[in-house]
Amino acid sequence: MSIDRRRTASVKDVATAAGVSLGTVSNVLNRPDRVSAVTRARVEKAMADLGFVRNESARSLRVGQSDTLAYVMLDAGNPFFTDVAHGIERAADAEDLSLFLCNSANAAEREAKHLEHLQQRRIQGILITPVDPESTLLNDVARRTPLVIVDRTRKAEDFCTVAVDDHHGGRIAVEHLLDHGHTKVAFVGGPLSIGQVTDRYEGARRAWQEADLPPDDLVLITAESLTVAEGRTAGEQLAGIPQRRRPTAAFCANDLLALGLLQQTITSGRRVPDDLAIVGYDDIEFAAAAAVPLTSVRQPRQELGTTAAELVIDESANPTHTHQQVTFTPTLVARASTAR
Repeated sequence: MSIDRRRTASVKDVATAAGVSLGTVSNVLNRPDRVSAVTRARVEKAMADLGFVRNESARSLRVGQSDTLAYVMLDAGNPFFTDVAHGIERAADAEDLSLFLCNSANAAEREAKHLEHLQQRRIQGILITPVDPESTLLNDVARRTPLVIVDRTRKAEDFCTVAVDDHHGGRIAVEHLLDHGHTKVAFVGGPLSIGQVTDRYEGARRAWQEADLPPDDLVLITAESLTVAEGRTAGEQLAGIPQRRRPTAAFCANDLLALGLLQQTITSGRRVPDDLAIVGYDDIEFAAAAAVPLTSVRQPRQELGTTAAELVIDESANPTHTHQQVTFTPTLVARASTAR
């Protein structure tokens, strides 16, 4: 049989080449246990000879969903979210599912476009770190596709959510600095419209209040984004504060800010931690590898992803699925950036 190699071989082509029916080819693809070993081998050889590739899109239309999960991450440039994606992938692999990654880049319009495309693809389940966890768009999507929110919480318990107790994270970061004798501390983070940043700041303020220290000695430095560049800018702002009022330590809302602050502090001739102690948040891989290893609040990043994926897989397969709100407790990893 002659096949035009410029087109993809079809199921019909495979059936003709193997001398079997279309139903037999379908069984080999979907229910191989129903086909004898000899016939199955003949069909598989025909597939290999023809370069047959299964049309997963067509199969998805027939069964109503694909064997694919999707993760809409908030910022692909932040290693925290790629670590979460690794955890999702681990759970997907265990169920023989594929993983499709999208990046909203913290833009609501881009997020909405991704969600529309994913629904058109009949995705089995969607995991998302949303720009706004209270968005009604998420409700619309969840009516059609199982959806789990990652690293965010909602006021209502109408979705599965997997997050970290960021109030506790902010508290233990500042308590660590207080234990090291710092009584003037900067909180570097922003924008405060990001829920986690606000929660970490509120946790820091609570620790400060309980230490009965002047409120003005916990200095808020608002960054425009959670990036290394904004961390360097924060370092310049700190250096501009008169020495008698200048914080001797800084707690940053994520490790990228902390690494930028660390870089600016060192290049300006100041010492870490002697002139400025620094605590980050997330404990990404780069934290321990910094010029001065960075003290950081560790989030169980891969566990976040794995747990969220297990929940969305259960929701897609289990008619009696019950929504869960899972909260992990962060821990502090002390390194040289705060050591006396």
